[in-house]
Amino acid sequence: MSDCIFCKIIEKKIPSKVVYEDEHSLVFEDINPQAPVHALVIPKKHIPTLLDITEEDNPLIAHLVKVANKIARDKGIAERGFRIVTNCNPESGQTVYHIHLHVLGGRAMHWPPG
Repeated sequence: MSDCIFCKIIEKKIPSKVVYEDEHSLVFEDINPQAPVHALVIPKKHIPTLLDITEEDNPLIAHLVKVANKIARDKGIAERGFRIVTNCNPESGQTVYHIHLHVLGGRAMHWPPG
């Protein structure tokens, strides 16, 4: 999608600090981190919101979770604990309409989060 900032990051038209990439996903550090570790796991396929996921996307979504786990391990936060957050639509705080998982860790997380 031509006006999607995450699609532009995937296409390398906008720079980012990439921490992992494979044929289905890209992971980069959040530009406004909310924890010592804050990475975004995005699919290379443009899917605007969680509500737009189809049955055929199930393997991709599972892959994104596996990648998030890898990032948590690689960043050294897996054993202490980490949070995966995804937002859907305006009231949740979604500002980029390309699904993404926030991997947050490196500090104690509180509940409720918002």
